[in-house]
Amino acid sequence: MHALYAIGSYLAAVLLLPMLLFHPKLRHGIRERLGFYRSREAPGTGSPRIWLHGASAGDLLSLQPMMRELKQRVPGCCLVVTTITNSGLEMARAKIREADVVVYAPYDLPGATRRAMATLRPDLLVLEYTEIWPNLIRAARKAGVRIALTNGRFAPEKLSRYRTFFRAVGKPLRSITLFLMRSDEEAERALQLGAPPDRVWVTGNTKFDALVLDRPRGDDAVLRAALALDPGRPVFIAGSTHDGEEELLVEVYRKLAADFPGLQMVVAPRYVERAGKIVAIAQGAGLTARLRSAGAPGGPVQVVVLDTIGELAAAYRLATLAFVGGSFVRRGGQNVLEPAGQGKPVLFGPHMQSFKDSVQVLVGRGGIQVATPEQLLKVARELLSRPDEILRLGAMAREAVGAVRGASARNVDHMLRAIPRPKGVQ
Repeated sequence: MHALYAIGSYLAAVLLLPMLLFHPKLRHGIRERLGFYRSREAPGTGSPRIWLHGASAGDLLSLQPMMRELKQRVPGCCLVVTTITNSGLEMARAKIREADVVVYAPYDLPGATRRAMATLRPDLLVLEYTEIWPNLIRAARKAGVRIALTNGRFAPEKLSRYRTFFRAVGKPLRSITLFLMRSDEEAERALQLGAPPDRVWVTGNTKFDALVLDRPRGDDAVLRAALALDPGRPVFIAGSTHDGEEELLVEVYRKLAADFPGLQMVVAPRYVERAGKIVAIAQGAGLTARLRSAGAPGGPVQVVVLDTIGELAAAYRLATLAFVGGSFVRRGGQNVLEPAGQGKPVLFGPHMQSFKDSVQVLVGRGGIQVATPEQLLKVARELLSRPDEILRLGAMAREAVGAVRGASARNVDHMLRAIPRPKGVQ
């Protein structure tokens, strides 16, 4: 069965070749994506060698707490980090200091994955969420590499599709050493899909550990100046927004600004290449607007669009109120715990299917779900008129996030038991 998938993967690669070569997020690093890594990607020192894969910048940030834990517990280990997107690679090289090697992940082709295994030589391959790549998993198993799935999740509405796919490609779950699942429900779904019961553990979600609860103060003033935010004015931040949401949120802000004239807005789109469009939307609504990358203007503007990678978490520290996007459109939401970890009240829309665990953590504890933009306007207007309530809700949100941390340490416990330990490692 796997042979058919292997042949199919090559046929798909040929059909998709134009997109792979010219898509702005995928066209770089073709050599590495084909499994041809340079010798510097395979340093001879460092043991054990652990390969951690996150598809995007956000996925890698969820893995970073485990990297810190590994470096603390096994100082001599070598961490190889791979990603798919250009922004993920850029962010990892700039922000993830724990990584010894950062490269593009290979395409899920038999040859590319075999070459990657031969060059990167991991002792453990760490995948995330539902990153089940049959050729990569097969190449790891043939090389004697242990495999861990962390933050494991399987959408309940897709179980029948998962089951059909796994049967068609040779039941890849049987080759995975550890299933480190986010919740009891996710663990049950993994078992239903064929995961061996003695390999399934519920450890939680490492994204909770990625939230910085200790607030460094030194950089706040620098970022505030770069965003042209006035320290004496309230700030409404709309983070991780998607196409179709910005028009709604800019209109909410325009009405709020009529009641609170000093209010400023920061919009951080999920995909920064859309930043120019958002500036145009704000200007079309009669608002002053600029890009964060444009340099500081002569004075504050009403709307600033964050078009840089890796600054959203720090920007949330400057917020008075935060709204998290992907929730007014059917994208399943985005990370609502990031602003909560900064002690901010968090508002979000009705479509949070991909972040149900986060919603459960926050609702009633500093998080407020709204059904419509009109309800968002009403709630935001009430909160902005009650600064004491904003502080109370922010403190509750921060406390709620702090209570659910610890998945990274639990994952590392299991991972170190699955691979040979260097001498002296506890």
